[in-house]
Amino acid sequence: MKTGIMGGTFNPIHNGHLILAGHVMEEFGLDEIWFMPNGNPPHKQPEKTGAGMEDRLEMVKLAISGKPHFSLQPYEVEKETVSYSYETMEYFKDAFPEREFFYIVGADSLFQMETWRHPDRFLHSCSIIAAKRDLSETDAAMEAQIRHLENTYETTILFSHSPVFEVSSSEIREMVEEGKDISRLVPSDVASYISDHRLYREE
Repeated sequence: MKTGIMGGTFNPIHNGHLILAGHVMEEFGLDEIWFMPNGNPPHKQPEKTGAGMEDRLEMVKLAISGKPHFSLQPYEVEKETVSYSYETMEYFKDAFPEREFFYIVGADSLFQMETWRHPDRFLHSCSIIAAKRDLSETDAAMEAQIRHLENTYETTILFSHSPVFEVSSSEIREMVEEGKDISRLVPSDVASYISDHRLYREE
């Protein structure tokens, strides 16, 4: 079974995440996508940006409700220690030997991946699907970096030509704080949850 892993703080999850997941599933013939919120990422502190762990989990659940090929994977959230991608993927590889894992990242991450903790172990534990997020990212630059990583680490990296979603989670948080309409940017249930729980607002 081909399983895609989409990690992130999902603070909040938005339509771009869902569009990307659906596109990647179809483009590469994946059977399912696991949405995996970060619990204790080494590079971000999500609790300081307006939505706690439980809120982020609930928004992911609402966003993927009714989509049978999408599921919530709470592994990193349930860990009490800092989550490193190589540890997570090595755990999944051992725990689910019947699955072939594809870790979905923004194409910009390809240029930082060698700074991650144990990139060699991470890149041996799964295949990578790199999705272009920014129109300024050229295919030539991405393809050169893919060749470098594949040759250096003997891994497989696939380049997705997915639709570009121009709005980020941080911009959505700013829009909510400014009282702007986000109904076209997030699933309706997520928009209602943000409003009902007064997330991302200065009290």
